[in-house]
Amino acid sequence: MGAIWTLLLAIAVVAAAVNGRMADLTAAAFDAAGKAVVLSIGLTGVLALWLGLMRVAEEAGLVRLLARLARPAMRRLFPSVPPDHPAMGAMLMNFSANLFGLGNAATPFGIRAMQELDALNPHKGTATDAQALFCALNTASVQLVPATVIGLRAAAGSRAPAEILGACVLASACGVAVAIAAAKLLGRLFPPPAPAAPAGGEG
Repeated sequence: MGAIWTLLLAIAVVAAAVNGRMADLTAAAFDAAGKAVVLSIGLTGVLALWLGLMRVAEEAGLVRLLARLARPAMRRLFPSVPPDHPAMGAMLMNFSANLFGLGNAATPFGIRAMQELDALNPHKGTATDAQALFCALNTASVQLVPATVIGLRAAAGSRAPAEILGACVLASACGVAVAIAAAKLLGRLFPPPAPAAPAGGEG
């Protein structure tokens, strides 16, 4: 990402220099920086409120309860992962945390889940179907409380920043459905390589 942003910045500077608009570029950069500071300050209070409420839900056990309810569906989605394997628990906690908008709490669970799934991977360096599906679901996770979007709308002066809850749930649910369908279809079209035959033979 650092390389991409550096390339975009270099292109902008070169384009401004070629067109003789360096003054406009400088003014736009300072204006955007000022707006970013104002937006960040506005987000702080809203995000603190929502993340605090979600933290209360986590401490109250709602996240773990949701994880237990989702366990049957997880077994169907990830048949190659043993039900009692640590990877299953880590994935459940990751999905539950994402559902409540606890992005910071979901990240360590996601990393742990990938590590545990890799322990089941017979072909190191090549993602398994379970790893690919988990990555897709983690990216397109359903969120009941999109705290970041609500914070952005509040900072932008929206009179009803939380009115997008229904739309966000519907959009993210569609994303999850597409992610599952794509991962399952591609998994069938591109099966994992066959295990290598043991070296040597009868002698």
